[in-house]
Amino acid sequence: MAEEQKTQKTETSSTQNTAAETVEDASGEDAQDVSSENSQDVSGEIAEGIRAVAERARDASRGLRGLDREHKDRTLAAVASGLRESFASLTEANQEDLDRGREAGLSRSLLDRLALSHERIEALAASVEEIMGLSDPVGRVLQGRTLPNGLRLTQVSVPLGVMGVIYEARPNVTIDIAALGLKSGNAVILRGGSAAQKTNEMLLAIIRDALRTTAVPVDAVQSIDSFGREGATALMTQRGSVDVLIPRGGRELIQHVVQNSRVPVIETGEGNVHIYIDAQADPETARNIVVNAKTSRPSVCNAAETLLLHADAADAGQEVLRGLLRSGVNLHVDSRAREWLPATQPESLTEDPVKFGTVTEVTEEDFATEYHDLELAVAVVDSLDEAITHITRFSTGHTEAIVTDSVSNADRFVAEVDAAAVIVNASTRFTDGGQFGLGAEVGISTQKMHARGPMGMAELTTTKWIVRGEGQVRA
Repeated sequence: MAEEQKTQKTETSSTQNTAAETVEDASGEDAQDVSSENSQDVSGEIAEGIRAVAERARDASRGLRGLDREHKDRTLAAVASGLRESFASLTEANQEDLDRGREAGLSRSLLDRLALSHERIEALAASVEEIMGLSDPVGRVLQGRTLPNGLRLTQVSVPLGVMGVIYEARPNVTIDIAALGLKSGNAVILRGGSAAQKTNEMLLAIIRDALRTTAVPVDAVQSIDSFGREGATALMTQRGSVDVLIPRGGRELIQHVVQNSRVPVIETGEGNVHIYIDAQADPETARNIVVNAKTSRPSVCNAAETLLLHADAADAGQEVLRGLLRSGVNLHVDSRAREWLPATQPESLTEDPVKFGTVTEVTEEDFATEYHDLELAVAVVDSLDEAITHITRFSTGHTEAIVTDSVSNADRFVAEVDAAAVIVNASTRFTDGGQFGLGAEVGISTQKMHARGPMGMAELTTTKWIVRGEGQVRA
């Protein structure tokens, strides 16, 4: 493993950027890693280097096509074992990244995404093993028929081929993408950002060790991190070598890739998530759902960012708002929601007054903000129609939720709200590939073509028509 890391560093050391040039921050600095360059600015050396990576990935993808499930699962088992065996070195590498991130002023939300604890490493290993237990998505017969002329048609699932993934300070994505890519027969090219540089180097070494020991093409998983910003830009030009590009991160990063890539893009991740508390909602249920959706992990894309309260749901509204304040959530409220808050913030509302949330006036900008932190926009609405209108205006199409005891209102919400996931009486935090039984996810697609919602292995395949005949010719 150490030899693998040394080799990778040697291969690309001439193109390393300094940490100060490329460390991400909460405002989307990693998007600048990509958007600060355009295709005309990429040096010939880096363009050629990325082209070579893409060609190696293409060759590796052909080698993956013939692997059966047993072979792929052996490789995944080796990845899971490597993660558990490397706990000490992984946490050490991750601590280096965390220390560098704090010095560079990385936001609390990005630091949370970046951190790999013992529990998170074990969860990564377990998710790889869960993927092992899932059926092979390749070779599924989707439909078939025999034509009147005797031709036998079969439509089967096949891998996409080569996937490029550009993401921010999320080392878990390195494992998720590699595992899902291998099981679905796809080669992957990773650009993980400079904030997770040391952690991703270690994770890549673990993955490539597993590939080598199980006789799978090692270039089935490659990283272009050491090519820096220009490398990410060059990757977006590799149409024909890279089949699909998936950005995961903040709005700036995602939108830049969507708008500038020549490679087909699956848009993922941006989550301005709403929860609507209906007039007919149980106060305790509403409080538990909203507090969980906002506080269990505020840095992720399925965390709630806006709370809408029906004007006739005062009891539930007061219970929810007090619960949020007790949990340290800073509320941006309109004038009607403020009336449901206590005039003061007594210590009796929290065991630790220092952690008690603050209250400020909400702005139009707040409703369009994906906070990724303990911040929440709050408004009171007069009807379900008004709530749906608000969501339609500000939603990014990720996840939207309603809390209600009314079956008819729940059905209307489900029918009229347009999002990748619509949830009734549960936390928005369930919009997740692992929670949906997919093992892990490549991302949560917010578009409508090919894939929508959490993307597991099935979404990493396309189809092929197989036609078998006995000499038939067309008249």
